[in-house]
Amino acid sequence: MDTVYFVAQQTMYFAIPLLIVALGGMFSERSGIINIALEGIMVVGAFAGISFINFFQSSMSGQGLLILAILAAGVSGGIFSMFHAFASIKLKADQTISGTALNMFAPAFAIFVARMVQGVQQVQFKDTFYIRSVPVLGNIPVIGPILFQNSYITTYICLGIALMSWAVINHTRFGLRLRACGEHPQAADSVGINVYRIRYAGVLISGVLAGIGGLTFVVPTSTNFNATVAGYGFLALAVLIFGQWRTKKIFFAAFFFGIMKTFASAYSGIPMLKALPISNEIYKMIPYIATLVVLTFSSKNSQAPKAEGIPYDKGSR
Repeated sequence: MDTVYFVAQQTMYFAIPLLIVALGGMFSERSGIINIALEGIMVVGAFAGISFINFFQSSMSGQGLLILAILAAGVSGGIFSMFHAFASIKLKADQTISGTALNMFAPAFAIFVARMVQGVQQVQFKDTFYIRSVPVLGNIPVIGPILFQNSYITTYICLGIALMSWAVINHTRFGLRLRACGEHPQAADSVGINVYRIRYAGVLISGVLAGIGGLTFVVPTSTNFNATVAGYGFLALAVLIFGQWRTKKIFFAAFFFGIMKTFASAYSGIPMLKALPISNEIYKMIPYIATLVVLTFSSKNSQAPKAEGIPYDKGSR
């Protein structure tokens, strides 16, 4: 049973960032804007959040500091995503090229600023956020060890955001308008919906969530930030596609890939896998092999928004 708890806890560390970033991508793409800049936005969000922790950790610690860092990561991710929004919506640039440019710029920017400020590119921080057991809840049989022991507050915040995302996209006027702009922007415009504004909002939400996702990935897995999120932005795109741009499916897809990542990174803690005569390199390939296999089958029945990636021109019909 201890092995089951270990796998479940490790899966949460890997699945939660994928979930929050893929949901961010969903908001952007269901408004009609392809956002492959998730990787770069994660880098910027992680850099801002970890830098905030590094700067204030001498005077603050614990969950309060982490929550403020999450806000810093979200704000920076939102601001950075506006470059993509401006290029895609206002300038009607190729959205794939715009996203690629941001992905290339983000790590270089993080390294440059880190070296300018502290002389080295790695931003160190002290992990004072680990929750060994949540009072009362951690003692609940089965659920307690999985959700409320050996965890981080980012897990609960991101699960709350996931629930809110489901409610917003499916049960609010804004969600209806967002979906309309991604499917039939001309029809949405004809009934008075400002397509440009809705798309800006979709990309902004995407940036905020991806920025938070960057910090959420780094904090449980390291004590320094080195201008990389290990390709998680691209893996989140795979989760988004596998989840067919739908909140519930994205949730299960994130945990599927989270389990694959756990097998790749923490196999030595799983006796059954450790006993197999398989090299370390093979285990590290598991998430990416799973990505290729899943996308091969899921892409055949794609439910992507019909107007995704198509610049909207108000004057055309």
